[in-house]
Amino acid sequence: MIIVTGAGGQLGGAVLAELLGHLPAEQIGVSAREPGKLAGLQQRGVRVRPGDFGDPAGLEHAFAGAATVLIVSANSTGADAVRLHSNAIAAAAAAGAKRIVYTSHMGAGPSSPFPPMPDHAATEEVLRRSGVAYTSLRNGFYASTVPLLLRAALATGELRVPEDGAIAWTTHADLAAAAARILVDEPFDGPTPPLTGPEAVDMTRVAEIAARITGRPVRRVVVPDEEYRQGLLAAGLEVPAADMLVGLFAASRRGDFGPAGPALAGLLGRPATTIEDYLLSALAAGPGR
Repeated sequence: MIIVTGAGGQLGGAVLAELLGHLPAEQIGVSAREPGKLAGLQQRGVRVRPGDFGDPAGLEHAFAGAATVLIVSANSTGADAVRLHSNAIAAAAAAGAKRIVYTSHMGAGPSSPFPPMPDHAATEEVLRRSGVAYTSLRNGFYASTVPLLLRAALATGELRVPEDGAIAWTTHADLAAAAARILVDEPFDGPTPPLTGPEAVDMTRVAEIAARITGRPVRRVVVPDEEYRQGLLAAGLEVPAADMLVGLFAASRRGDFGPAGPALAGLLGRPATTIEDYLLSALAAGPGR
């Protein structure tokens, strides 16, 4: 049985949908903090059990009978994130799982200025010490971030963000399809190659693409990191969220989120989705939706 955590979230839910196209529902289980919201899956034959990364004993029950557990990274940062991931890894091992698959990131590293990246690196170290075979999905940066960065720019005509480096933006849908493929029949041992979109683009190129799609002028303007941070705080963001966005640009300048690689397309059996194709649909729905 393959167990998927975070099945109520965007990535976990997309992986589950892909798995249901590969396997009978009875071979799939999910763990969720609010299992009642997944009653429709249970009716289809998927095993649904409560599971919270903060409750190690409950997780072991949620993972019972699993051959493989997909651990979707927690929506937190710092020591708390590593603690939660460690709980899930220990529970999977205790439940007898033969393989753990973890949603890491291509930029994982202990010195990254983008807060989730040291957490991913620390979690990968826990996986290495777990005694269980594991696959660490080195996912590219989510393309869903781009409409959020463009929200103000489409109103003002200026994309005012810090100096950046090219990012190999990658869609949730492509990553979910690749994860399902790895879960079912093509495991990697240890970290995968970077699973990215087909090209790495910078904010100047993003502005050009947005202008072409919307027919509105969008000019890229470089602003200092601290000016950008203060603008985010003035707009109502909490300090951790503002610091995370500043860290995104600092890490991209180091080249942490590029270049693009061929591994994702190889798993998909088709080209990965370009950022322009993604934005064609995302901006039609409205930026940030």
